[in-house]
Amino acid sequence: MDKKDFLSQLTELKRSYEVSGENPGSFECAGCKQCTGCMFCQDCSGCYRCTHSTACEQCAHTSHSVACVQCHNSSYCIDSINCSGSAYLVQCTSCTDCTYCFGCVGLGKRDFCILNEPYSRDDYFKITKELKRALGIR
Repeated sequence: MDKKDFLSQLTELKRSYEVSGENPGSFECAGCKQCTGCMFCQDCSGCYRCTHSTACEQCAHTSHSVACVQCHNSSYCIDSINCSGSAYLVQCTSCTDCTYCFGCVGLGKRDFCILNEPYSRDDYFKITKELKRALGIR
């Protein structure tokens, strides 16, 4: 096998995998494509070992998350991108080890923040309840 043969076969393998939409090792996933080891997910793509997530892409070890992209080891996140080790994030980007953040970007080890500003627990829930209603988020 020479370089040309190798690259040709590799290209064909990639193409056939992309169109197959298989979900190896996944259980009870509906509408998912190229997810591995996921359970009870819907309409996800390229995820690994996620559970009860919907419309996520390229996520790993997430649970109960919706419309997240490239999030890892996170749960109960909504519409967040590139977050890890976090929970209860809404529309956050690049947050790590955070909980209860809404519209935050680039935070680490923070809790109860809105647009990167800290709030008391009570104020956080009062403000985010109104924000969710205004933004149409459940």
